[in-house]
Amino acid sequence: MDVGTVRIGVARSDPGGLLASPLDTVRRGAGDVGELARLAGENEAMEIVVGLAIGLAGHEGKSAADGRSFAAALAARLAPVPVRLLDERFTTVLAHAALEQGGHGSRARRQAVDKAAAALLLQGALDAERSTGEPAGQLVAGGATA
Repeated sequence: MDVGTVRIGVARSDPGGLLASPLDTVRRGAGDVGELARLAGENEAMEIVVGLAIGLAGHEGKSAADGRSFAAALAARLAPVPVRLLDERFTTVLAHAALEQGGHGSRARRQAVDKAAAALLLQGALDAERSTGEPAGQLVAGGATA
């Protein structure tokens, strides 16, 4: 999930965990955690990866704190499904570039960029787990980051 202030991009992987693909965009606000829980259940999610907005210098700011808080709420709602935080630097920039290269105009990019960024984030997590044998990111356990 690519959590923004207005929208949340959602992606999913194939059952074998090889390929991530964009799934949906959920409006941020009342009912967003419930809608994400519904999507997770519908898609039989085994794990949730939430992007953590870390600055270029590696420091966490207001957006990262918001992401941590959101991930904790999601973890509490989805337990026992594990929720992990993963550095999301450049995912939105890369998603914009890929959509532009694919011929999407600015209006079409705006509609698709969040779920495309979520797919890039998830693909990075899948690739990292495949290469290391360990789940990527930081586990959010019991409503608090571990």
